[in-house]
Amino acid sequence: MTAAPAAAYGAPLRLTWVQPEDLVGHELRQAAEDGRAAGPLRRRWLAAGGHPAPDRAGASPGPPKPRLRALALELLDELATLETPLSAIEPTDLDEIRASCPRWPTAPVPADAADRSADGLRTRLHAAWLGRAAGCVLGKPVEKVTLEGIRAIARATGNWPVHTWFTAAGLDPAIAAAHPWNRRSVATSLAETLDGAPEDDDLNYPLLGLLLLDRHGHAFTTADVGRLWLDELPAGRTFTAERVAYRNLLDGVEPPHTGSYRNPFREWIGAQIRADVHGWTHPGDPAGAAAAAHRDAVLTHTANGVYGAMFAAAVIAAAAGGAADVDDALRAGLAVVPPRSRLARAVRHGIELARSEPSGTPEGFAAVVDDLHAAHDGRHWVHVVPNAALLAAALTHAGGDFTGAVCRVVSGGWDTDSNGATAGSVTGLLAGAPQALPERWTAPLRNRLATSVGGMDGIGFDELAARTAAHALSVPAPAGTLADAGAGRVPPHEPRRTTP
Repeated sequence: MTAAPAAAYGAPLRLTWVQPEDLVGHELRQAAEDGRAAGPLRRRWLAAGGHPAPDRAGASPGPPKPRLRALALELLDELATLETPLSAIEPTDLDEIRASCPRWPTAPVPADAADRSADGLRTRLHAAWLGRAAGCVLGKPVEKVTLEGIRAIARATGNWPVHTWFTAAGLDPAIAAAHPWNRRSVATSLAETLDGAPEDDDLNYPLLGLLLLDRHGHAFTTADVGRLWLDELPAGRTFTAERVAYRNLLDGVEPPHTGSYRNPFREWIGAQIRADVHGWTHPGDPAGAAAAAHRDAVLTHTANGVYGAMFAAAVIAAAAGGAADVDDALRAGLAVVPPRSRLARAVRHGIELARSEPSGTPEGFAAVVDDLHAAHDGRHWVHVVPNAALLAAALTHAGGDFTGAVCRVVSGGWDTDSNGATAGSVTGLLAGAPQALPERWTAPLRNRLATSVGGMDGIGFDELAARTAAHALSVPAPAGTLADAGAGRVPPHEPRRTTP
């Protein structure tokens, strides 16, 4: 039998975020983050011809020699056995997180009766959905673009400080070539191409969150989240930690080990972008929102990656209650995060920088951004810690104003669409109603969201708000202990596999 020529198979399929030879570089970076003594393993990897992690791409250009890939898998497992000195102050177990938080919320945030009514809640959630979508779409064209590039594009098109949608109209070709748009988003997310909200993982996950509550209610478990993904989420629509966890599910690794096994992205931003539904459906109850977000997050993340989700959920829950201003909401978010953790320290730093910036103007916020980028130099642009700091700084500096917050956070770089989405969700809630958001942000969305999540393509934000409000109104009494509703202790690292 004659073998087919190599050309018949096409170029190598370099699936992003799962190639072992790329994961090692990211795991070595993670080891430097959490203080593990990985120097000998790093030297072994580099001496064998291994490379550092790609800075922005999800995969290196070509496949490695088989021996290097085998070594990569071996080193990933060896790196997982190294102890981190931060484990005592950065636990993943929910009860341990609560025990480390001296200001953990013990009661719901007070709210007026009108704010808790079905109509009031639905109206506020409508603004949150629209805000999340608009902030996400604003950031999509410049995702992966450097801070220098974002500023150059904005200045060249009369959009600096950023105050409206990005556009290619009038953009100098030399600047466009030096700082190319995100190729997947440029066709749907510029001012001249926007027609309805395009698909994005930052919008797919809230849809999946609704499906999760449809199927399992507020007592869902981490395993329920995994089963839902296998049923409804195309693997190609996952990225970073979510893609690794998806692969782990297919390999028979049981949750929550899916979040830690050969997963160097476990402290990146992915869990945080899934947190909104948990905040929206626990209005005024940051503790309940954080507990629900934890059960979701540990499918894919550990430690600071989980804290990002809990922080966002608690901030959103406080804002959804109708009584909090942005400072109250941020305090509620910090109350559910271990105060000595890297994420808590970064968020506090972001807030302090924003408060100390004297001008209070969008132009002045650029200095805050420069300080944050200097403080987090060397961290990956998708890591949750710098992004949470930038989010908190933008919300604080803008005073909770929608346009001010989404434009500031997107202009700050890093994970622009994710940060824009969360900022838009929070400030949409604070605005209180769709009509309180400027029409230039909401009209181009056409009350239509594109998605590959089954049965939801083209759904309207008004319908999404109604469905979300129904779950919020059915939420049980605020969580008393973190063991409620399926929350439990996170077992040790060793992955368990399902039996065939």
